[in-house]
Amino acid sequence: MRRLAVLGSPIAHSKSPGLHRAAYRLLGLDWEYSAVEMRGEDLAAFIGGLDDSWRGLSLTMPLKQDVLPLLDEVDELATLTGAANTVLFDGAARRGFNTDVGGIVRALAEAGCDRVRHGVLIGGGATAKSALAAMAELGAASVQILVRRPEAGAAIAELGHRLGLAVELSKLAELEGVAEAELLVSTVPGGTELGVEASAALVRSAVLLDVAYAPWPTPLAAHWLGLGGTVVHGLGMLLHQALLQVRTFVAGDPFAVLPDEEAVLSVMRETL
Repeated sequence: MRRLAVLGSPIAHSKSPGLHRAAYRLLGLDWEYSAVEMRGEDLAAFIGGLDDSWRGLSLTMPLKQDVLPLLDEVDELATLTGAANTVLFDGAARRGFNTDVGGIVRALAEAGCDRVRHGVLIGGGATAKSALAAMAELGAASVQILVRRPEAGAAIAELGHRLGLAVELSKLAELEGVAEAELLVSTVPGGTELGVEASAALVRSAVLLDVAYAPWPTPLAAHWLGLGGTVVHGLGMLLHQALLQVRTFVAGDPFAVLPDEEAVLSVMRETL
């Protein structure tokens, strides 16, 4: 039997075991996928103690960054964003991948948002970096990044420049003055009160992707929905990044389409 797990802290609430077990069951694979409580300081010892039955790991924050020094190979997106949410044990090699970027792109495309010229991004952490890379993949030319402390946003602004984006780094309070965009992505934790509301004009023009999914709706999503705006649930990103992880664990490649992939996606969606 091959073994896999999602690691993080806290982890008991994770929906990843249900998503992955449904996929492997449909694919006819007798694989075990569990949830393991894990802190960054314990990660190296845990990975070092795994035997040959282990195929891979899914990682939550802050492990997506903590794992990087422990890997032999890191894919382009994980290198670019500084975060790997997927580890594949490929023989003796530990290979790291970022499937969050693809998960965001696929979730937005499913909602009809497959092209962006100007985006707005709330947050500056690892998930925000993945969202910024996703916006670049969707064709964005410019992104306004809203953070509580702009002086702490140098790293994500630098990533934007490397992606070829025109980046404007602003205080979160300036959200109320933003009037137009095709997409707003919020990467703040669920339940967070921003202390500022989006304008009706922005809600009319932009799709909101709120990567948080518990509790739902978030205050921002509730405001958006209340004004009749289009909201993409954070579970969409979770679903699609998990599908790319399944591809990675099964075929060794997040771009390798699974046998009967639509059916796989369907049974995974039913677990949410």
